[in-house]
Amino acid sequence: MPKSVKVKRGLSLNLKGEAEKILVDAPKSKIYTIKPPNFHSIVPKMVVKEGAKLKAGDELFFSKYSDKTRFVSPVSGTLKEIVRGAKRRVLELRIEADASIDYKDFGVMDPLSASKEEVKERVFSTGLGTFIQQRPYDILANAEDTPKSIFVSTHNTAPLGASFEFVLKAKMKHFQTGLNVLSQLTEGKVYVGVDAESASELKSVENVEVVNINGPHPAGLVGTMIHEIEPINQGERVWTVRAEDVAIIGEQFTTGKFNAERIVAVAGNAAEERKYFKTLIGAEVKTLLSGQNPAGCRLISGDVLTGAKVEEEGYIDYYANELTIIPEGNHYRMFGWLPFKDNNIHSMSKTSLSWLFPKRKYDVDTNLNGEERALVVTGEMEEVMPLDIYPMQLIKACMAGDIEKMENLGIYEVAPEDFALIDYTNTSKIEAQEIIRQGLDLMITEVG
Repeated sequence: MPKSVKVKRGLSLNLKGEAEKILVDAPKSKIYTIKPPNFHSIVPKMVVKEGAKLKAGDELFFSKYSDKTRFVSPVSGTLKEIVRGAKRRVLELRIEADASIDYKDFGVMDPLSASKEEVKERVFSTGLGTFIQQRPYDILANAEDTPKSIFVSTHNTAPLGASFEFVLKAKMKHFQTGLNVLSQLTEGKVYVGVDAESASELKSVENVEVVNINGPHPAGLVGTMIHEIEPINQGERVWTVRAEDVAIIGEQFTTGKFNAERIVAVAGNAAEERKYFKTLIGAEVKTLLSGQNPAGCRLISGDVLTGAKVEEEGYIDYYANELTIIPEGNHYRMFGWLPFKDNNIHSMSKTSLSWLFPKRKYDVDTNLNGEERALVVTGEMEEVMPLDIYPMQLIKACMAGDIEKMENLGIYEVAPEDFALIDYTNTSKIEAQEIIRQGLDLMITEVG
């Protein structure tokens, strides 16, 4: 009988602007980028120079602290520019793409007939290790580790998030092969979270344990699955992989080619054409805009809760399956403190009429409707936090840099995305995700 995760605490945000389940090919990008800052905690050591000719899958750099993890080019072309910041830190690698992609051939491998050592070496030496994250600390997995289990979630509960059921519709063969690969990387189980209310073929995948997920966001986050199924104890490691990335891993083993295809949902109430676009990792944002003018709008690479702001001339982040477009909240709401003033604004407070219309979809913008203020014990954080932790106390311990308290309050179990709803709901307007990230970085430095 499949396992199940049922979440009661949380919040499903019904927002206008969901992408239609229509898949189109995005125009080809002239430039593709790989941004080392997308891979938290790594220091890149370059193996190619500006002007180098590349095939898709050719190595670009490796991690200074884990030289077995290699980072490869998503396209064939010429390394046009290495953008550096302060202290010559590498910020971007810009690759001018060829008219047609020439792939490096890694050869075909059946993960179930190969040894575990061969599979692991193949994953990390050919660029596939960049798709595997580690808990605790929410950083890239270390090739030297063996996780006690691996988690994949195909149920995206984030507001305006891409439907992985739709994204994987034509990739099920590669998705299954990718799961076979992951099963060789752990002595434990590979858990795949699926929507309990869906009749998707994702429930019939093999060599894994299927987990039925039910409940509001953040039910679909891997952090919620880990907490409910196999909580992390000190000294333990679990790995997580995004759903589409599993298919990329499987395709490389099946065809021998690193196909960095990325299906991106363009969504948001300010988006004029809301569809799914087939592109490649690191593509230019403007190739997904279909000629629309985003003036006065916020472009977000990712979903509205965890995504990063990008410019029209920028590039899609490495792991993003969404480009969300919402209006800038650069206006002042007169007498905004008055209850019942505007029933089109969502609020968890009963002083707003929105609680009477749970199925209404709301327009949103970037307005915070307030400024940062003192943390007050109200219980509002606990209402949207399904993990069995004290979120406010953990946030305070991170702000104070109190390592002992952070350990006792569950820092090893969490990632910044687990606190995204707290960013949205807390009246203190604090950046909870940023604070948790700083706390995790401190733990890496002090504890390792």
